[in-house]
Amino acid sequence: MSRKYGGTTEIKLEKGQKLIEATWKDDDLWYLTEPMDSEYIPKMKVFKESSSFGIMEGKVIFIETKE
Repeated sequence: MSRKYGGTTEIKLEKGQKLIEATWKDDDLWYLTEPMDSEYIPKMKVFKESSSFGIMEGKVIFIETKE
């Protein structure tokens, strides 16, 4: 929805997983994760569109949590 119509989507990653990369393939969002190491501090990461028209911009917020 965020890509097509703008707005914000929130994705809570599986516990103990950290975000490496995110990309769109047509209307599908693909994201790569990997296990956190013991000293990693979970973060909130934002993947957002910067439209040339400045309207209907989408944003996906990834939330990482520890086990």
